Amino acid sequence: MARAKAATTDLPTLGQAGSKLAAGLSVLSSLLWIAQAAVVAQALGAQLDHGAVSPLWSASVFAAIGIARAVLGNWSEALAQDAADTVIRSARDRIVRAEARRTDDNPFGGAGAIAALAGEKLEMLGPFLTRFGLARARVMLVPPVILILAFWQSWAVGAVLLVAGPLIPIFMALIGLAAKEASAKQMAEIGTLNDFLVERLSALVDIRLLGADAAVMAGFATQAGDLRSRTMAVLRVAFLSSTVLELFAAIGVAMVAVYVGFSLLGALEFGAWGGPLSPEAGIFLLLLAPEFFQPLRDLAAAWHDKAAADAVLDEVAAHVADAGTPLLGRGAPAQPVPGRPAVVLSGCHTPSGKALPDITIQPGESLAITGASGTGKTTVLRLIAGLIRAEPGTVQVAGQVLGAANADAWRARLGWMPQTPHFLSGSLRANLTLGRSGDLERALTVAAAIDVAQALPRGLNTRLGEVGDGLSGGEARRMTLARAILAAPDLILADEPTADLDPVTAALVTEGLLAEAARGATLVIATHDPALVARMDRVIDLGAAG
Repeated sequence: MARAKAATTDLPTLGQAGSKLAAGLSVLSSLLWIAQAAVVAQALGAQLDHGAVSPLWSASVFAAIGIARAVLGNWSEALAQDAADTVIRSARDRIVRAEARRTDDNPFGGAGAIAALAGEKLEMLGPFLTRFGLARARVMLVPPVILILAFWQSWAVGAVLLVAGPLIPIFMALIGLAAKEASAKQMAEIGTLNDFLVERLSALVDIRLLGADAAVMAGFATQAGDLRSRTMAVLRVAFLSSTVLELFAAIGVAMVAVYVGFSLLGALEFGAWGGPLSPEAGIFLLLLAPEFFQPLRDLAAAWHDKAAADAVLDEVAAHVADAGTPLLGRGAPAQPVPGRPAVVLSGCHTPSGKALPDITIQPGESLAITGASGTGKTTVLRLIAGLIRAEPGTVQVAGQVLGAANADAWRARLGWMPQTPHFLSGSLRANLTLGRSGDLERALTVAAAIDVAQALPRGLNTRLGEVGDGLSGGEARRMTLARAILAAPDLILADEPTADLDPVTAALVTEGLLAEAARGATLVIATHDPALVARMDRVIDLGAAG
């Protein structure tokens, strides 16, 4: 667990209490085999020496200990799984929260790579936190106890175990270097393939129109082949390590069996303390030898889990360490603060460094921001919404400088209509309300979208995909307008609300926005549409790009 702590600070400590108890129960379960082995050795030894030990008594004790082992083992695995789920859930929550508050591009990849990290990659921590953690605890205690008992019965058997046992960890360390490198390359390839898939799916219509299906499929084949090669490299290392370690374990058990067998036959008269090896001691040693190697074999089998987890933990640590520029605000639900929704931008710049003019927006005003693409129209809207920081410059809203302390409360007063409609994979109702209260029928009516909603197969309960399946481009744009005005916001920010729309749909969207202005809402619209610009109270032209 120290490696995990180094990689992700306090992340693994979230399930530490459960992990420690699980490890202790796992060790106790394994040690109970020693008692079972003693019962079997005593029973068989008594039969060989015509002793008086009752077979029924021995079987009963053996079964009782076996039941205790099973209970402890299952309990241990359940606790370890709960601890692993806690760690994975916390790591996923951190990634999602960080991405939700990130305002700049992610340096670790696109949406596909982040989804892969938060999804399938984090699940790879499960085997590490369950199998590897328990196996390591057993290795630390079970083999030393068995080694002491072996030396107590026979110094020859103890010497065999003492020589064969350490070879396994040595080879595990050597193989682990190659395993970690191979797993890291595989993790990177998974993220690359997911990014490739998301990008191609988002451009699926264009791919079909351009007839680029064959080229895209060839690209997928190449990417999949690279991932297959990385995966096979990891599996080669895993199989190699298992083969080598099984060989040493088999040789160690075989040497113990040969020694015990020849000793009981009288061919070997050395190796025991003060006399020949008794049948009971020989059977006891034969039963202990495989259990001496079993924790080491379990650890070897889980070594690949550790290599994969190390690669994932490194990615999580890098992601947590570089959260990018966080979104203004604290991320908590906020009630709108009272005050006039006046907005003043002073000394602000675009991300590329272009200076923006100082802008003052009065409550109830309708303002059009125009200019060529790349002049900063969208940047003005994002600055007003607190989606990007004014560095340098300041943004004042409702008489206050917009900052982390008041950004959430300010955004609660806004309606946002993005240039490209985006939807959640849920019902139309859920996409419009987003958990908020408001007059949904009024919003749909003002946005001229109520007939569209009623025409869908299940009305407001129709399930939409992320691209608004079942809605045309114009219908999707009207739904984003309905979503923006649902809660009767004080200020509406609309980015190119009529772009790429036919004249009829553009007129419907324009009338919906003007209806909100008539209600008293402030409108700030970035647009190229001269018809929409003509309906605004004021126009600010940001000029040509450059």
